[in-house]
Amino acid sequence: MKKYVRGTAIVGVLTLAVAACGSKPTEDNAGGSDANKDFKACMVSDSGGFDDKSFNQTSYKGLQDAVSEKGVTPVKAESKSDNDYPTNMTAMVAQKCNVIVAVGFKLEDATDKAAQANSGIKFAIVDSAPAKPIDNVKPLLFNTAQSSYMAGYLAAGMTKSGKVGTFGGAQIPSVTIFMDGFAEGVKHYNEVKSKNVQVLGWDEATQKGLFAGGFEDKAKGQTNGQNLITQGADILFPVAGPAGLGALQAAKASNGKVNAIWVDTDGCVSAQEYCSTLLTSVEKGMDVAVKDAIVSVLDNKFDNAQFVGTLQNGGTALAPYHEFDSKIPADLKSEIDQIKADIISGKITVQSKAQPKAS
Repeated sequence: MKKYVRGTAIVGVLTLAVAACGSKPTEDNAGGSDANKDFKACMVSDSGGFDDKSFNQTSYKGLQDAVSEKGVTPVKAESKSDNDYPTNMTAMVAQKCNVIVAVGFKLEDATDKAAQANSGIKFAIVDSAPAKPIDNVKPLLFNTAQSSYMAGYLAAGMTKSGKVGTFGGAQIPSVTIFMDGFAEGVKHYNEVKSKNVQVLGWDEATQKGLFAGGFEDKAKGQTNGQNLITQGADILFPVAGPAGLGALQAAKASNGKVNAIWVDTDGCVSAQEYCSTLLTSVEKGMDVAVKDAIVSVLDNKFDNAQFVGTLQNGGTALAPYHEFDSKIPADLKSEIDQIKADIISGKITVQSKAQPKAS
């Protein structure tokens, strides 16, 4: 994957990146036709960047898939900090994009303003919805509390120390929804098994916990992970994008004593070097949702109804167990499968207040 310079401090650099993306088929659209080369599908990352092995990277895959399958022309702007969002969004508008996909809750304000000022452009935003629906904005939301509930139950069933830990990149709903679900899954395990597995790093009732203060600092993520390990956690659940990779480093350094669960995408695919530490991952189907949103504009079928990915529609799920498949007891796997069925049927009600509401 070609890496582009982050940010927009040097306008000329962004223009070069845009030009490279808009040229005839390259690595980014190999295999696709150029039938729709005049259609510009654009994307603005959040501060984690397109190579974060998590949230932005999975969303970017949706853009790449649209390029491969439909031959549209991709244009992207990578944000180095939160201050870049308005500038990057303005740059995409200036490119006369047909659709602009904003990756993340933190781009909500920039997206809403750009959409209201440019009714001829369609927008989609991952993990956010306008306070009041905007005709040309498609929200792409995911109820990861459901799959995180399953992950919490798995962690509680696999811990040897009786303590599991989690931390977030920032205290925003698209992060705390994972932490809520994880804590509820552990609680459910304790109730079913009459155990007392502790969750370190997050209290759902008070909404207080451990955060890295951002998504970019791997060193801070490693420190948070190590602090949880020092407190006795032997399974980590970092919800912090690139910063979370630091926690995986801490787990890997334990030589098998500490394991982890990744988020957003299958960590054994996006961060293969840590697969030996990963029980599973809580997946968000951002790639599919982003591709579908782009194609809907191309096919003149766009609407502003919010999409909510759930266990039922496959918009969120647990990834395969990979190297732990033979290590996780069959009974525990069956219980997790049943939990999935019970959440879908409504027998189990996930309580997280950060859950998106179906439209």
